[in-house]
Amino acid sequence: MNAQLQFTGLESVRLPARPLHLAIGMFDGVHRGHRAVIAAAVEAARSGGGQAAVLTFWPHPSIFFRADNPTRLLMAPATKARVLHGLGIEAIITQNFTPEFARMAAEDFLPHLCRCLPQLAGVYVGDNWRFGRGRSGDSTLLQASGQKLGVTVGSVPRLTGSGGPISSTRIRALLAAGEMSEANELLGYAYFAEGVIMPGKQLGRTIGFPTLNLAWAPELSPRHGVYTVRVIGRKSAASLPGVANYGLRPTVEQATEPRLEVHVLTDCPYVAGDEIRVEFLRFMRPEMKFSDVAALRAQIASDRNEALADFSLR
Repeated sequence: MNAQLQFTGLESVRLPARPLHLAIGMFDGVHRGHRAVIAAAVEAARSGGGQAAVLTFWPHPSIFFRADNPTRLLMAPATKARVLHGLGIEAIITQNFTPEFARMAAEDFLPHLCRCLPQLAGVYVGDNWRFGRGRSGDSTLLQASGQKLGVTVGSVPRLTGSGGPISSTRIRALLAAGEMSEANELLGYAYFAEGVIMPGKQLGRTIGFPTLNLAWAPELSPRHGVYTVRVIGRKSAASLPGVANYGLRPTVEQATEPRLEVHVLTDCPYVAGDEIRVEFLRFMRPEMKFSDVAALRAQIASDRNEALADFSLR
């Protein structure tokens, strides 16, 4: 079984004839709460000689219910697939979220899964998950359906963190506010950007602070400003300390699209064309416009010294 196998639409799924344990949800960000649901499916599959898979949805349901203000996603689908694979998921099934699917009665949801997935042995959801027309279905209804159909239903209690339930909505708000420590606590890992280093205008190098310019355009942008970061790539097994600016660079150009620029605090092996991962650790200050390049240079030097202290490199 290809551990990265993906299907779009339940009708196209072709899986081995082994018991299927299915974690269900949008799983945007794959935070700690999501991971508890996924772990339940993976553990059941391993203990019973079955296979663990995820059923997720595309596009996000908010496209239909709040077309004027849809949810901005924490993760691109390809990134989410890689993360799910790393958690032991063997296949990812993406249900097209259409108006027709949204109208399905909650009572018909599990029978629909069983028709499309005859090897279905168990489904696993968060205890606050809702489904079916008008979001009328809950874990109690799902468990009742499971008893009739011979399908185990695992309802995983919602996890809490930093004084409240963990949710993608909370994490989005924290990232927009630059509250990286709390966001990372709820995620269970450091929020990150991935992409290919692009050639830049070399301004950073000319003022003494060379940067890596990352091609990264998330749906949900974190707060514009300066961060301490870790940089990880294929050329180095270790993470490298850095300081990054994410924003529009108002002092040097009139940009309309934000860019992520990373200054590595130690020797840097990465060049244009390399793929890297940048993990956000702490928000240092908001992006600001300076009177001239000299003032910008002085502030970058101060930011660098502060980041060096964070990493105990001074």
